[in-house]
Amino acid sequence: MKLFERFHKLLSSLFTTTRTLLQPSHSSGEIKVQPSSYVFPAESEPHEATIMGLPSRCSLPPDQYDTVCNELAQLAATVTEFEPVRLYVRPEEIQLAESLVKTFVKDTSKISIIPCPINHCWVRDTGPVYVRDPTDASPNQRFAINFRFNEWGGKQPEDDGICWGQRWPVMNEKRLQENTDFARWVIEHDCEPSPVTQVQTSIRAEGGGLVTDGEGTLLITESSIICDVRNPGVSKDEIEAELTRLLGVEKVIWFPGRRNVDITDVHMDAEARFVRPGVIAYSKPHAISPNLWKELSTEILEILDRETDAKGRRLQIHTIEEPDPRGLVKSDHDELSASYVNFYFVNGGLIVPKFGDVERDQTALAMFQQLLPEREIRQVYVNAIPLTGGVLHCVTQQVPALT
Repeated sequence: MKLFERFHKLLSSLFTTTRTLLQPSHSSGEIKVQPSSYVFPAESEPHEATIMGLPSRCSLPPDQYDTVCNELAQLAATVTEFEPVRLYVRPEEIQLAESLVKTFVKDTSKISIIPCPINHCWVRDTGPVYVRDPTDASPNQRFAINFRFNEWGGKQPEDDGICWGQRWPVMNEKRLQENTDFARWVIEHDCEPSPVTQVQTSIRAEGGGLVTDGEGTLLITESSIICDVRNPGVSKDEIEAELTRLLGVEKVIWFPGRRNVDITDVHMDAEARFVRPGVIAYSKPHAISPNLWKELSTEILEILDRETDAKGRRLQIHTIEEPDPRGLVKSDHDELSASYVNFYFVNGGLIVPKFGDVERDQTALAMFQQLLPEREIRQVYVNAIPLTGGVLHCVTQQVPALT
């Protein structure tokens, strides 16, 4: 999610650094030993379901709320054509969720509305990250990491709530704690097709910052994880060792990124994504983008050009230019998150954003159709979601199917 730098206020945060390797079994209460390391499956592997969330009214500018919810519902409807959707909704918004589902979803049996204390729709960052036991010793046991989300390092709108010409609510401490607890809540209540064991970790991260190929390669920015507002006193080597344990990666490709250039401190899921192992879709900023973003993006491309993946392959890079924002924003104060590489894999398909720049929307569609001829490529129009900070990958989270 690319948000303008005025949208940050660093808050101090305390968190535990314990690493728990013993967890009670949900089914019997007995203690089972977790594996010492895990594997983060490629997002293109089969899914049990997709997690999405309907935002609370305190998480978005009031004049954007209804449109964001409509766009989320249309995205959910498209996902249900490929796999089930689990839609997490605050109890007070259940009626709204039911109305949206009735309006947009053809087969309502493919979507479950789950009452939950949720605020952000950015479930990629707030939700659990599902991983597997690489040994297959417990084929029916499921695992998910709780990274204990802390508002991207304690960021909140300024006290007056005015950013980019829009008025943003300021969440109270109870709502902020709900955001931190969201991943744990989802893990504890996910029992289909079997209970999930929570994987504890000593570091904080967000799912949007973790771009993997499923074959041992991780792309990540230093700015989004090596920082005192997320991981005080934790070194790069320590973070890399923990990511290796959690995700089963063999090679981490680091990018400097930039602190405070956006709310995420530069998540890789808006910059470069694996289409398949060894093949990357890279997002090039539009010609009128700020120079800082052009410099950052060029830096990412230079690193990708000289790197190899965990298997020693040179990376094949396919560039797609971001849309022209001038016809897509409502005012000069708006900041638009408009990356085509923020796509979402579904079973048998790929969902790509459509922003309203006809030429570039068509170019993006053609590129992904060429790269993934075995998949059905669909586009979903979004505008309010990008104006409030993200695109398709940011508002979805895959639940991997059991192997």
